[in-house]
Amino acid sequence: MLDRTAHEALVAAVGPENVISDPVQLRSYECDGLTGFRQVPSLVVLPHTTEDVAQAVRACHRHGVPFVARGAGTGLSGGAMPVADGVVISLQRMREIVDIDPVDRRAVLQPGVTNLDITKAAAAHGLYYAPDPSSQQVCTIGGNVAENSGGAHCLKYGFTTNHVLSMTVVLPDGEIVTLGGDTGEQLGPDLRGVVIGSEGTLGIACDITVRLLRTPETVRTLLADFPSVTAAGDVVSDLIAAGIVPAAVEMMDNLAIQAAEKAVGAGYTLTTPAALVVELDGPESECETQFDEVRAICDRHGCTRLHIAETAAERARIWKGRKAAFAAVGRISPDYIVQDGVVPRTQLAEVLSRIEGMGRNAGLRVANVFHAGDGNLHPLVLFDEDAGELERAEELSTDIAELCVELGGSLSGEHGIGTDKACSMPRMFGEADLSTMDRVRAAFDPRHLCNPGKLLPTPRLCGEQPGRYRPHPLEEAGVIERL
Repeated sequence: MLDRTAHEALVAAVGPENVISDPVQLRSYECDGLTGFRQVPSLVVLPHTTEDVAQAVRACHRHGVPFVARGAGTGLSGGAMPVADGVVISLQRMREIVDIDPVDRRAVLQPGVTNLDITKAAAAHGLYYAPDPSSQQVCTIGGNVAENSGGAHCLKYGFTTNHVLSMTVVLPDGEIVTLGGDTGEQLGPDLRGVVIGSEGTLGIACDITVRLLRTPETVRTLLADFPSVTAAGDVVSDLIAAGIVPAAVEMMDNLAIQAAEKAVGAGYTLTTPAALVVELDGPESECETQFDEVRAICDRHGCTRLHIAETAAERARIWKGRKAAFAAVGRISPDYIVQDGVVPRTQLAEVLSRIEGMGRNAGLRVANVFHAGDGNLHPLVLFDEDAGELERAEELSTDIAELCVELGGSLSGEHGIGTDKACSMPRMFGEADLSTMDRVRAAFDPRHLCNPGKLLPTPRLCGEQPGRYRPHPLEEAGVIERL
C-alpha cells in the first residue's frame, strides 16, 4: 500500500475525481492482454492533460513511488502490468485529436486516441494513418509508440517509428520535453527514436504528432489458398525476389482459418491448409501490372483457390477475417497465449515445421497467423488451464520465441518484451549489450521508477543470482562513469 503522504500527493496532483482507489475497481487494471501476469496496483490516476501527467509523475518521483503508464490495455507481453505498491497512470481519458493539418499531412493526438480513429478523422481530407495493428479499433497511439507497433501494412510502410514526427514526453522525474521535430529529425541524438519502442520505461508520450499519407489511388486485394504452409511461404519469398513490395502479405494456417471463419464468416476455405492475404496499393497502372505477377506466382506454387475482392465491402470482409483471428481462437480453445517473434522470410517454412513439431511434443495445438511479408510470426498456443496445461503452454510459448532467435530472427516484432520475454533477452543479446541498454535506461530514470521490472532481465523475474558489479573497461579508464 502507498503511504498516506504519497496517496494525498497523487490525489492533489490530478484531483480526487480522477483517482481510483476502490479495491474492486483496481482489479480492472491488474493486467494487460497477457492475463497470465497480474498485479493489483495501489492506486490508479486518470489525467486529462500533459500537465496532469507531469504532476502525477512528479508526485511519484518525489515520494519514490513506482508507476506504470497504461493505454487501452491491449498489449500482449505484460508490459502494462502494474507494480506492487505502485501507481497506474491511465491515459484513457486523453482522447482528443488536437489538430489535423491536411496541407502538411500531420495530426497532433493525445495518447488515448485509438489507431483507427486517426484514419477516420483524416479520411475527410483524403488521408490516412498507415500503421494498423490487428487491434487498431481499440489500441491507442500512446501504446503504439511504447511498443513501436506495426500491423499488416508495415511491410511497405514501416512501423510507428516511421510515422511519428515528434512527441511531448513526460520524463520519469516529471520534466516535460519535446522530442523530434516537424520532419521527425532534430539536432543531436535521435531521442525520439530511443523512446519509441522503449515500452514505457523511459517516460510517457503525451501529445504525439504523426505523419499522414494520401489515400492510394488503387487498392487490390486477393485471398489465395495453398496445399501447404510451405507453398504459401514460398510465394512470399518469390514475391519479394520479383521486386514486388505489397502493402501487406498475411498468412493463416488451418487452425487460425477455422477460428476466424467461425467468428466472422469472411469467406475463407475451412479445409485449406494455408491461406495468404495479399494487398497491393498505389497508382492504378502499377497495381494492375503487379497484380498479374502476383497471380502468376500464386499459380506457380499450386494455389487451389484464388478469390479477388471486387468491391470495398469484399476487401473489408477479407480483412475482417484476418484481424479477428486472435480473438476468434477463443472459439476453438478455452485458453491461449499469443506469441510474437521474427524470422528471416527464407526461414518461414523451417520455423513453421519446427513449431508444429514442438507443439506435437508438448501435446498442444498451435495456430499461426502472421505478417508473412516481414517474417513477423504470431503463433497462438492453445491450452486448457483447467486441464493443467498452463505450464506446458508457457514453456512452449517461450521456446517458440527463442527458436526465432536461433533461426536468425528476434524475440519480438511489435508486441514487445514486457514481462513475458525479459528472461529470454540473454538469448539474443550479450552481457555488454544488456548493460548498455540498462545504462540508457538509467540515464532517463536513475531511480527505476518508470515501469520497472519490464524489458530487461532482473534477478526477481528470472531467478538469477545477482553477482558483484563488474565495471566496464571504459569506466576503469576514467572515460565514463557509472550513473
